[in-house]
Amino acid sequence: MNRDGRVLAAGCVLWRRSPWGDGGLEICLVHRPKYDDWSHPKGKLKRGEEPLAGALREVLEETGHGCVPGARLPTAYYIDAQGRPKTVDYWAAEAGEGRFIPGDEVDRLLWLSPAAARHRLTQPRDRQLVDALLDVLHRA
Repeated sequence: MNRDGRVLAAGCVLWRRSPWGDGGLEICLVHRPKYDDWSHPKGKLKRGEEPLAGALREVLEETGHGCVPGARLPTAYYIDAQGRPKTVDYWAAEAGEGRFIPGDEVDRLLWLSPAAARHRLTQPRDRQLVDALLDVLHRA
């Protein structure tokens, strides 16, 4: 949390090429049982932590995957479940090696096509991040 009471967080829209050899793209979503929602991996920054470092840490903690960060994506601004203003910085990130292990914070993980990910995401603001990722990848 910063001095004005805003919760500071960061995350990634984690993606990979489909392992089925069809050239498709898959996006990683995580399920948080505390909120019963599907979202991109993200979390609160530790005191003094840089946003990108926090985003990469959260991806590893929540998904078990390392990743290679890419383009900066739009920042999300909203009121969290406790009624506090929250700012979440996001990056596109290509998934590296790893293995998901369910835990208390994240109990399920899915790799979905962009269309399926947009449909599964709980919050409309998270759907906009899928579109931003696709835009970045198509320009690359």
